[in-house]
Amino acid sequence: MPDSVEPLRRLAAVVITIFADPPHDVVFVERARHLRRHAGQIAFPGGALDEADGGDHARAALRELHEEVGIPPDAVTIVGHLAPIRQTRNVFTVTPFVAVVDRPLELVVDTNEASAAHRVPLAAILADGAIGSSTEMFGDRRLETAVFDYGEMHVWGLTGNFLRNFVAAYHADADGLRTALEARLRKEP
Repeated sequence: MPDSVEPLRRLAAVVITIFADPPHDVVFVERARHLRRHAGQIAFPGGALDEADGGDHARAALRELHEEVGIPPDAVTIVGHLAPIRQTRNVFTVTPFVAVVDRPLELVVDTNEASAAHRVPLAAILADGAIGSSTEMFGDRRLETAVFDYGEMHVWGLTGNFLRNFVAAYHADADGLRTALEARLRKEP
């Protein structure tokens, strides 16, 4: 393939899922160790669009959320989205959504997709200095990335960059994201 031709990009979506009830936990998954890509890494629920999604990124994100941790789409309200990020190594363009789980639910991990689910209080993510930057090794490559550490969780790479963008959008109230999120967390319609 000539250098001037960009490879065909695949589309994917993730969902930054926040529980409405305090402490407004954010859901992360630890990707299953047997997966071909990014095994064992901390991520947001999500994945590639498939035919059943009909090209609808939000539908794909909610489908993956249900598959990975058992949260049904009818329990979730999407309050916004962030700019897509082009993942270079796996040739994906990933759109992150921000959603609120409107009722208390237990996370049920599908072990085909994830080895664990983690809940992190929103305040820990939004705290000053919580999102840092680092150089991480990914195979034989050095990668400049946003990072977030909480307990034994180390978030980096694409998920770290989504977190950085989410925090920046929240503090800037970009496109009304903070206003919409806080209204939903107060359980306003």
